[in-house]
Amino acid sequence: MNTPTNIATAGPWLTRTSPRLSCISGFLAALAAIMLGVSAASTTFAAEPKMPIFDAHVHYSHDAWETTPPKAAIAILRKAGLKRAMVSSSSDDGTQKLYAEAPDLVVPSLRPYRTRGETSSWLRDETVIGHVEERLKKHRYAAIGEFHVFGADADLPVMRRMVQLARQYRLWLHLHGDSEAVERVLAQDPEARILWAHAGFDRPEAVRAMLRKHRKLHADLAYRNDHASGDKVEPAWRETFLEFPNRFLVGTDTFTPERWHYIVEHAEWSRGWLADLPKDVAEKIGWRNGESLFASMMAGK
Repeated sequence: MNTPTNIATAGPWLTRTSPRLSCISGFLAALAAIMLGVSAASTTFAAEPKMPIFDAHVHYSHDAWETTPPKAAIAILRKAGLKRAMVSSSSDDGTQKLYAEAPDLVVPSLRPYRTRGETSSWLRDETVIGHVEERLKKHRYAAIGEFHVFGADADLPVMRRMVQLARQYRLWLHLHGDSEAVERVLAQDPEARILWAHAGFDRPEAVRAMLRKHRKLHADLAYRNDHASGDKVEPAWRETFLEFPNRFLVGTDTFTPERWHYIVEHAEWSRGWLADLPKDVAEKIGWRNGESLFASMMAGK
């Protein structure tokens, strides 16, 4: 028997579907579907944008201005994929330089220090009060801080005035200190809104206890890495983040000029460990909390 060469005159081998041909066709169809699915998934993965980051702890102090001029500093922030950065500086002129360069990116916070050397002396220098009052009248801010205060020093006159000014101007207090200092500030003003820098460098259990006790207390995770190992969140911190997803923010802490070159790396590391959390929790800690707490304040001024 000759093999048919024309479809019009072909016999059952082409005009009717044989079991063998049906099996092959089904296989090819399934393979095509798989390849299309892989291609679509790959396209989706490739197109997935990086999660934005709200960096709640950036300094642009006087010793960074020459090595990293304002335009270069803003370029670093944008390269890191930051939604915004809350910036405080010694002196405040550094913050104003960056805010003038990128008001869409920078959220100003007023640091009481005129130079970095005032970190330990500012609480006993009452000229700081006039300096802060003058800056508050002149510029827009979302917070006062970051400042350093520990224990009973939170009851000193300069610190008490900072608490009063924060209440008067409806600002946050970015407080670097221990839990005792936080408690003393809240005793002065129970409605004070505190961003606890570095989560007090305290253990997650202690941080949870403070957040349970004080409903308006929030914390940044700047300059600490104990909450994650690689891209995995440590169990005790996971419990804390899941219990208080609305109360944490990430931050770099550029307390020396050299750390400006760590901002991009820190943002990438943050995205890595945040991906180990449920998406909604990761987004809140990564950027949504900062956006709702601080950026919205600037929009309303």
